Amino acid sequence: MKLEKKDIKGKVSKMLSYKYFVAVVLFLSWIIFFDENSIVAHQKNKKRLQELLQQKVYYNERIESDKQKLEDLNSGLEELEKFAREQYYMSKPNEDVFIVVEEEK
Repeated sequence: MKLEKKDIKGKVSKMLSYKYFVAVVLFLSWIIFFDENSIVAHQKNKKRLQELLQQKVYYNERIESDKQKLEDLNSGLEELEKFAREQYYMSKPNEDVFIVVEEEK
């Protein structure tokens, strides 16, 4: 009888520990893969954040460049005329515009 009680207690404790192990494994797999704040989602968000930070730097540089162009255009009529000639190939009525394209070697 004493052996039977020990065997039953041992089996019950093994089953309980197995249940706890399964519960822990299920919980961890839920947290790692399926939860809204899972590790996989966290890594994707981290990668996206890096891309957005790079875009922020790029657009800040573009903003500074455009501000400089705007200041140049507002500085006078000569700068405005120069910009129109260079960017839009505009000319005065009695002028001809020649576009020279250099080939890369």
